[in-house]
Amino acid sequence: MRDLAILAIHLIATIARLLLPGGARSIVSESLLLKHQLLILNRSGARAPNLRPIDRIIASLCAGLMRPSRLLRSAIVLKPSTLMAFHRALVNRKYRLLFAPRRRRKPGPKGPSSELIAAIVEMKRRNPCFGCRRIAQQIAFVFGVEIDKDVVRRVLAKHSRPTRGSNGPSWLTLLGHTKDSLWSVDLFRCESLSVKTHWVMVVMDQFTRRIVGFAVQPGVVDGPALCRMFNQVIAGAPTLPQCLSSDHDPLFQFHRWRANLRKLEVSEIKTVPHVPLSHPFVERVIGTVRRELLDREPEISNGSCGTSVITTITAGFMRH
Repeated sequence: MRDLAILAIHLIATIARLLLPGGARSIVSESLLLKHQLLILNRSGARAPNLRPIDRIIASLCAGLMRPSRLLRSAIVLKPSTLMAFHRALVNRKYRLLFAPRRRRKPGPKGPSSELIAAIVEMKRRNPCFGCRRIAQQIAFVFGVEIDKDVVRRVLAKHSRPTRGSNGPSWLTLLGHTKDSLWSVDLFRCESLSVKTHWVMVVMDQFTRRIVGFAVQPGVVDGPALCRMFNQVIAGAPTLPQCLSSDHDPLFQFHRWRANLRKLEVSEIKTVPHVPLSHPFVERVIGTVRRELLDREPEISNGSCGTSVITTITAGFMRH
């Protein structure tokens, strides 16, 4: 009698799930994942049977189509961490197919010669105020060797060690130690279980190290969306800063973004290109959010649910 009561309750719960949006897809995916795990378990008598590539693909797709609350209960043979690893591999495969070159090229030159490296390092030592672009122009003018500024930057990063002078703090550090004068803003991307992209904006006070707020945007971010995210963050702030520091991301080059800052009477300060240490505190916050929260949460699904879950995670991080 007890077994019949449990079966009846399970039948009622299944019918209720079918009536919800996406319920049929979730139930079919859960059933397919359970049956596939049983096939993997019966394939070999070993304790840990080997997984084939098709097993990983099926498990990752089923985990993305299921309801997040059922993922932990459906992991019988495979652990939830294994399903998350399959998902991360699927995300990496997606971006590798999108941005990797279509055909393999032959290996290019091995890099600049030792004489050119010595000339670049010596020129930087004698002229500490020269930037990478100017050093490349001087090399081309004096020696007749065309060289890109990015090559100069890589050579200096590997072979040159800048000496610390006694000229005092930088302008960004001076502004950061002035109360309520400088905020830092940055964006980072996270993926849902269904490989949907979400962009998260972080705004932080440079002086107090206080997080002003987070904003989440699913899909593509353009000028209006960027302004909407920033206005959503500063809506609850009592005061606005005098300056706002941002990196050289192309998203911060939109005309609408600059017009919005002029309307708010906030000056924008750019960090040093290709130097994350010039944006240290907000970069550390982003790394902490990824490591402590987003990388451990499998309950991020697609659509508006994924946006609400990410917002809940970031709000919990601000409370703690």
